[in-house]
Amino acid sequence: MVSIGVSRMGKTSIIFVEPSTKINSQYYCDKLLGQGLLPDVCARCGRYKWTLQQDGAPSHTARDTVRYLQRNNVSVIEPDMWPPNSPDLNPVDYAVWGALQQLVYIEASVVEMKQAIVNAWQELSQSFMTEASTNGIVALSAWYIRMGPYRTFV
Repeated sequence: MVSIGVSRMGKTSIIFVEPSTKINSQYYCDKLLGQGLLPDVCARCGRYKWTLQQDGAPSHTARDTVRYLQRNNVSVIEPDMWPPNSPDLNPVDYAVWGALQQLVYIEASVVEMKQAIVNAWQELSQSFMTEASTNGIVALSAWYIRMGPYRTFV
């Protein structure tokens, strides 16, 4: 598994997760957020405010993860405010993974594949990331306008 972050401010480093790793709240908070994504995002964003967008994965919505993010003053889109089954509102899901897969599609060993992913990630331009992030913000804003502030998901 690969974990990444993108925004109009830049893209994070790639974090590789070994295949047998169980990504529970503790691993997500300690390794992926604490030692990877959050320091990288904070360095890229500097004094600018930013919001973490996650999906509904159990490790993202776990009580310990929510408390971790609160303790670290990370602004997030709350799970109850996120439209269900909406990969079209997440730039990583609707734009970045596809572009990365097209650049990396090779048959290789795990080591070669990891290096191909790193090379392809470096090849994806900031203008691509900015466009993907902006499109996600526009789509999410349109969804909120259409659905209104109070909605029930069934």
